[in-house]
Amino acid sequence: MSDAWTREIPHQLAGHWWAFALRGLVAIVFGIIAFVVPGITLAVLLGLFAAYMAIDGVLAIIAAVRGLRAHTPFWPLLLEGIADLVAAAIALVWPGITLLALVYLAGAWAVVSGIFLIVGAARVHEVVHGRWLLILSGVFSTIWGVLLFAWPIAGLLVMTWWIGAYAIVFGVMLVAMAFRLRRMLPPGATPAHA
Repeated sequence: MSDAWTREIPHQLAGHWWAFALRGLVAIVFGIIAFVVPGITLAVLLGLFAAYMAIDGVLAIIAAVRGLRAHTPFWPLLLEGIADLVAAAIALVWPGITLLALVYLAGAWAVVSGIFLIVGAARVHEVVHGRWLLILSGVFSTIWGVLLFAWPIAGLLVMTWWIGAYAIVFGVMLVAMAFRLRRMLPPGATPAHA
């Protein structure tokens, strides 16, 4: 990767500063909701997971039946559809087990996304003055993920608060980064919308 291309990245990001700000604001609002109504937050997460699994399962089974009519192999899709429906049923019948699985999934996501943020920040070099915010966001995300793995049964309420705290801190850092990027725009430049 050439140094000229790497130096151009911050200017491209500056044109999209509003996307960082919007993403940060959504994270902050989600974090506040997680603190104010933690039970609803967990119920919504569980409901969304069950609904997704059910819809995905039904669609996979439909695709398998259509494959059977076209004389193409359909067993993998049929088995996937059945597995999705079983996962949806487990989420509804045994929500505690499902929530524990979601804790591990959230932990894995936080670790992976944190590592990618750190790597991404390292690639923009010193040209972006606020890159330390991206690095800090990545470190925070990774630590939060590790904590979820270390204490998964610390209580679903605590997990909801962790999610809320993570979302608020992450959102504040993204909004701060957005304003730093906005300052990099040349005078009179309009932000990019796509």
